Amino acid sequence: MIIDTLEHLAHYEAINPLFKEVATFIAGNDLESMAPGKYEIKGKDLYVNIAVAKGKAPDEAVIETHVNMIDIQIPLDGPETYGYTPLCRLPDQPYNAEKDITKYPDLMAESFIDCLPGMFAIFFPQDGHAPCISMAPEIKKAIFKVKV
Repeated sequence: MIIDTLEHLAHYEAINPLFKEVATFIAGNDLESMAPGKYEIKGKDLYVNIAVAKGKAPDEAVIETHVNMIDIQIPLDGPETYGYTPLCRLPDQPYNAEKDITKYPDLMAESFIDCLPGMFAIFFPQDGHAPCISMAPEIKKAIFKVKV
């Protein structure tokens, strides 16, 4: 997991060749004004979901992991908290290959990190993360899905 400010996103381009495309897309688009929906950048290998999600309490947020995609999550209209538990400490659960997601219901994340607008969080396949924790009833966010 990586948490940083958007001005430093270019520092992480060496991790995955598609991260540079994410930085270019962010520089050329106003994420805050984009309508909710899925925007393909490089087909199924790189896209962004602009989402309006229900804010959840820490005990309501469901931990999830992905096998084939890296998440770069960016809160757009207010702070968002993410729960975190390493995959190695999560129990076996069914994997949904079509949606590339494993969910871990009824578990509370081990730790939490706050992310403000202008920041981002990168979650790799080994990072169990519980998104959408917020006191606000709804949060607008960008979720870049990057092929591993």
